[in-house]
Amino acid sequence: MKQNKYDDAHFFAAYEEMPRSIKGLEGAGEWPLLKKLLPELKDKRVLDLGCGFGWHCRYARKQQARSVVGIDISEKMLQKARELTEDPHIVYQRIPIEDIHFTTASFDVVFSSLALHYVKAFKVICKKVNAYLTRGGRFVFSVEHPIYTARAEQDWYYDEQGHRLHWPIDNYQLEEMRQTIFLTENVIKYHRTFATYINTLINAGFTIKAVEETYATEEMIREDPSMFDENRRPIFLLIAAEKTV
Repeated sequence: MKQNKYDDAHFFAAYEEMPRSIKGLEGAGEWPLLKKLLPELKDKRVLDLGCGFGWHCRYARKQQARSVVGIDISEKMLQKARELTEDPHIVYQRIPIEDIHFTTASFDVVFSSLALHYVKAFKVICKKVNAYLTRGGRFVFSVEHPIYTARAEQDWYYDEQGHRLHWPIDNYQLEEMRQTIFLTENVIKYHRTFATYINTLINAGFTIKAVEETYATEEMIREDPSMFDENRRPIFLLIAAEKTV
């Protein structure tokens, strides 16, 4: 299933109000961790899967990447990305992630931020990415953590006063579609176990170089005490893998 909620005017308007949409990378709490997983980008050819507003594409060019291709299914996303971009070395293309097709060894780095949990064919994507990377190339991506995607409700259990009691996990081993609410709409996500993410990459010819699970720093908690709850369960999973086969 290829979702394109972002071209719905009501949904897109809600997305534009998110901190990460307004502030860019500074508004993305996981960015400091994710940035550390990226290799040196100077002179690299970079592919961004699900590029959205193009924040990561522009970051790559600031790090002197040779060229960047950003793909997204949403025309509204790409329109915004083009408005924010004045760089002939960044090319945006409207393509669903599932339909990407590039020549062998076209890229040195493939990146994806919070997009692959919307894609059913993760195994296929990993094999494609491996083919498109040069040997030793890096695949770096973030997804919603399996602890977060296990239940379709994606919410806490509360007491009668509305206090958060705990984060429930159920149907963890049941890897299938989850229909949940994001912003204003029902959206489809695909739950996978931690093991599936790791083993799929290994079977596609990658070596795992680093794995991170997001958390709230002391600075985040000082600025917003409610962020303490982000340390009660991870919301995002970040993986860096290297093409070895």
